[in-house]
Amino acid sequence: MNSEWLDALTWNDEGLLPAIAQDADDGEVLMVAWMNREALAATAERGEAVYWSRSRGRLWHKGESSGHTQTVREIRVDCDQDVILLLVEQKGGIACHTGRRSCFFQRLENGRWETVAPVLKDPGDIYG
Repeated sequence: MNSEWLDALTWNDEGLLPAIAQDADDGEVLMVAWMNREALAATAERGEAVYWSRSRGRLWHKGESSGHTQTVREIRVDCDQDVILLLVEQKGGIACHTGRRSCFFQRLENGRWETVAPVLKDPGDIYG
């Protein structure tokens, strides 16, 4: 695969783009992470989400320690070519390190963040 499609993107000063993972079947936003060129190219090549971990300073294959991989059905880019959208099948039904389906499990209610989604599996059982 040539790299012209990667060159067409508007990378930030750190060489990264935000990447939104959305459930391909029901449209729920599962998580947001970052991708560099290598992560996006690896995602396109392997068909599973690979992100750039800013905290670890390395590529991160989603599910490498939890088993909760993301099979990528489609890769899209927004109109400014600076945000990636991955339409994914979330393996194991858990995308968040807290053991929830989505990282977006808190909702603003009356000036406070309220948890509105249950833990599906204890993180201690996922990560040991």
